[in-house]
Amino acid sequence: MISQQDHPNALAQRSLRDRVGICIEGTDPVDSLNKIRAAELAGVQQAWMTAGGAGSGSPDTLTLFAAAVAQTERIRLGTAITMTYLRHPLLMAQQALMIHALAPGRLRLGIGPGARESLAGWYGLPMTAPLSYQKEYMQILRGSLWESNADFRGTFFQTSNAVQMGNFNAVITASQNAQIPLLIAALGSKAFQQAGEIADGAISWMCPIPYLLNQAKPALQAGAERRSRPAPPLIAHLMVAMSTDEAATLAAVRQRVQVYARVSGYARAFVRAGFARAVEGDEKTLDALARALVISGDESTVRQRIQELAEEGLDELILQLVPVASEASEREQLLHLVGSLIC
Repeated sequence: MISQQDHPNALAQRSLRDRVGICIEGTDPVDSLNKIRAAELAGVQQAWMTAGGAGSGSPDTLTLFAAAVAQTERIRLGTAITMTYLRHPLLMAQQALMIHALAPGRLRLGIGPGARESLAGWYGLPMTAPLSYQKEYMQILRGSLWESNADFRGTFFQTSNAVQMGNFNAVITASQNAQIPLLIAALGSKAFQQAGEIADGAISWMCPIPYLLNQAKPALQAGAERRSRPAPPLIAHLMVAMSTDEAATLAAVRQRVQVYARVSGYARAFVRAGFARAVEGDEKTLDALARALVISGDESTVRQRIQELAEEGLDELILQLVPVASEASEREQLLHLVGSLIC
């Protein structure tokens, strides 16, 4: 089921500013809170944070969001993503319910398995049948958050209302109808199809723009059609550089791409998107891939490109700043740009 906020008809009525969010990065939770407050003051409607896990040095996103909602008034907060293998779905639901209780309607819960290498290297955990695992995980989240029903029997999980979150869950769902939008991370076509079938949105990362428009979105729509439901939004997590120095921008983006090219899931995604030689280290192909992953230029150019991508079919954007010359001034420019979007 798709939440009212994420229904396609509702999406069409939302302003461009309401469809563009900022990714908040950093390992210092106080700095992250300051960035969220600054984004709200600039008029940004959505702030997103990744959850790389303990091995990344990132703060726990849901814990930080609980602090953020007490220090802000309007800005919506989204996880992009929180790793499923590190939390039982009922625990994830309990944390989400707490944030919803403090700030109804301001949380969007994005989940995903994370990278196989990180899961094994940091936590010593195997990743088995991630899409099947994610499907069961979503079923439990949906039942617990939307229907106040934690009864589930599957391959990976067996849960019961007897161990649900006590009266707290019942009170929240009865009084406020905690239909927190549930989004899933997607790289390959099967994941986008699954998002179309069961989620309230698909969140991409490190997916070239042509791939998102020509392969990911049709897969998302096909999954939705299979279940006779409206297609949920495609939320494209893209890099943005507030710089006209193309060489410096490409160098900064290429550095990030090379890190992900060493991660099996992303390497396969680059190959599927037509950039196999980038995985092999070919400089020309790496530059072409970098161009397909980033929006760059002066404020006017970036603003125009954001509008073009929205018109071409990317339902929402998460913009992650790639600093080129001055992170502070470029972040300020980006906040001003997103906060001043209208149409």
